[in-house]
Amino acid sequence: MSSQDRTGSRRAKVIPIAGLAIAGALALSGCTAENKNGWMPGQRDTTNHTAGIIDLWVNTWITVLIIGLITWGLIIWCIIAYRRRKDAVGFPRQTSYNLPLEVFYVLVPLFMVFVFFHFTDVEQKSITARVDNPDVTIDVRAKQWAWDFNYMQGNDIKESVYSTGVQAELDGKPFDKSKLPTLYLPVNRTVELQLNSRDVVHSFWVPAFLTKLDVIPGKTNYMDLTPTALGEYDGKCAELCGEYHSEMLFNVKVVSQADFDAYLTSLKDKGQTGTLGNAYDRNPNLNKK
Repeated sequence: MSSQDRTGSRRAKVIPIAGLAIAGALALSGCTAENKNGWMPGQRDTTNHTAGIIDLWVNTWITVLIIGLITWGLIIWCIIAYRRRKDAVGFPRQTSYNLPLEVFYVLVPLFMVFVFFHFTDVEQKSITARVDNPDVTIDVRAKQWAWDFNYMQGNDIKESVYSTGVQAELDGKPFDKSKLPTLYLPVNRTVELQLNSRDVVHSFWVPAFLTKLDVIPGKTNYMDLTPTALGEYDGKCAELCGEYHSEMLFNVKVVSQADFDAYLTSLKDKGQTGTLGNAYDRNPNLNKK
């Protein structure tokens, strides 16, 4: 056997083995929790919205990957099937149009767009819908560069109380996260967050909740959700809001009803009753009649 034959034989063995290895790695990677969630930063049971968001994200990617594989397969098939043969003479028969094919590649993408739009619209309406009578209402006040939280009197809250936050100080050294502003939420209770800004445009973002909403001066935005898993989550401002934007951090603690009530009582014992409203806004235009 010549050296070329031996080289070709080795290549013929290596290529299938490499292909199987790649396919196996992809199959095994599909078993991880990260892949099941589409590499999203939250889990399915974090809030009442996260499962739907993850399903929309993952199913969309599965669909576009399948369409991509079909498209690339057809392209490669056309390249191979309609390649120019050695014995070909002149040009192949020219076709000016193919009506069925043109109708197909116009209608199919339109159908896909409508399907994606429908499921996205359904999920977005579910996320942005306001609860008629939430168990807990919290007035979230963004400010350069921290957060204030007003726990408003209502169904589960007997008396309004508040907590004030201070800016994180990031100097490259480890810092105590317990000093960050902390938003307490009761598990399995409907919560409405009323988002307001004291100065400039901010953005309220808890990555684990898979939801982000701008906080705009002079306008109240609403985020309604039901936390369904106990735990602690990181929050941050996601809108460039000035020099110390990166230090505008906060914590979210989803706790039991008993712990939530105990926290509100601790704020009351500190004398932090009532609310810190518009009077503390720093933008003078917000208080004009």
